Amino acid sequence: MKLKKSYPIYLANRPVEAKQTLDVLDKFTGKRATRVGFGDTALIRKAIVAGHKARESMATFPPDARRDVLEHCVRRFTERSEELALALCIEAGKPIRDARGEVARLIDTFRIAAGEATRIGGEVLELGINERTRGYHGMTRRVPVGLCSFITPFNFPLNLVAHKVAPAIAAGCPFVLKPAAKTPVGALIIAEVLAETDLPKGAFSVIPCSNEDAAQLIEDPRIALLSFTGGLIGWDMKARAGKKRVVLELGGNAACIVDADPGASLDHVVERLVFGAYYQSGQSCISVQRIYAHREIYEKLRKKMRAAVKSLPTGNPAVEKTFIGPVIDEPAAKRIESWITSAVKRGAKIIAGGERQGNMLPAHLLEKVPHDAELYRKEAFGPVAMIEAFDDFDDALAKVNDSDFGLQAGVFTGRLDHAMRAWDRLEVGGVIVGDVPSFRVDNMPYGGVKDSGVGREGVRWAIHDMTEERLLVIRQR
Repeated sequence: MKLKKSYPIYLANRPVEAKQTLDVLDKFTGKRATRVGFGDTALIRKAIVAGHKARESMATFPPDARRDVLEHCVRRFTERSEELALALCIEAGKPIRDARGEVARLIDTFRIAAGEATRIGGEVLELGINERTRGYHGMTRRVPVGLCSFITPFNFPLNLVAHKVAPAIAAGCPFVLKPAAKTPVGALIIAEVLAETDLPKGAFSVIPCSNEDAAQLIEDPRIALLSFTGGLIGWDMKARAGKKRVVLELGGNAACIVDADPGASLDHVVERLVFGAYYQSGQSCISVQRIYAHREIYEKLRKKMRAAVKSLPTGNPAVEKTFIGPVIDEPAAKRIESWITSAVKRGAKIIAGGERQGNMLPAHLLEKVPHDAELYRKEAFGPVAMIEAFDDFDDALAKVNDSDFGLQAGVFTGRLDHAMRAWDRLEVGGVIVGDVPSFRVDNMPYGGVKDSGVGREGVRWAIHDMTEERLLVIRQR
């Protein structure tokens, strides 16, 4: 199975051949894999106009019809699952097993949204609180906010799109989506499936374009909500967004604590840490980057981690056994390599690693990384993690909090009081006890604090952001 030779953009529900095209590279071979339409300012403007006009038709599109659209997507994504996985493997360099896992999550997310589409309710209010208000009755319902703009990154080209698109359909919001230019194919296949449905005209547009042309998606006052997943540039977007609602997920440098009693065997802990740190070459906002292990088990854990990291199969992502594939491009690999080199020059020690070849970077594990090093302070977004010892659990919590980011954190502990203390004190959007911070289920709230962003995704929480409360008061005579 191969990708198509080219993919059109989607403007107001219909495929359109753009004047410009964009080559999409196979991230392992570096060769052109396909070509997609590439929008310009005029096309983005047309998409915004069409979406703005579709507000009423989407708002009045019945909940059961929204559910039917989402269920159609579930069926079609299931039928085309191997095609979608192949697209991920090629355009993102994602190992094929991981790609199939992301397709499964895409399907899950649309299935969850289908269920939520007919459960967007309200509340009955008792307004007779005194003599003046006797005979008044109140009730609320949630109504769609209107046109939404979505901007998504390269690392989860299917599921991060799904977490914006599926809730928007469930909520009754038209949208314009700009997928990442490095990985646009998955989003265009999703658009192809949406075009098979009865969504009102103008309900959606999917247009790869430059960041400059995407400025309208941030600044246009006709857009009611901007949802962006990506880097710290999101804060600049928020400043330019005007009065619209803004949801940002801007990454992290996630930490995981391994207590003296981790509540599981060290072999299990190592298995989960390796998954969390190196899954899809560490290109996840909740990839394990910092590991804090109690000194009582530090040496044993370090030894087991070293052996496990060294044994990870690296290479062609299309090969079933591959665990570490390429990072998104060579500049990204060089940046990560330079951060590792800088940390080593300042006293860090490489426990496991290897030489970079192009955009292939072997899994790295380091210790003694200075706390002011870029590798420690910033988001590595690659196959690298660091480990250090702690003596006191409260000190470990403080180390986790010593970060500009706060998306999720993991805690392996057999002590309930330590688990609850972590939940109380960790400055993150989610605390995962008994597993790594990389754990996510698509019906849970997901988002962060500090530089990690504002707002929450997860289907029900996204629907809440994409709707607003409307009150009805009736006076009974």
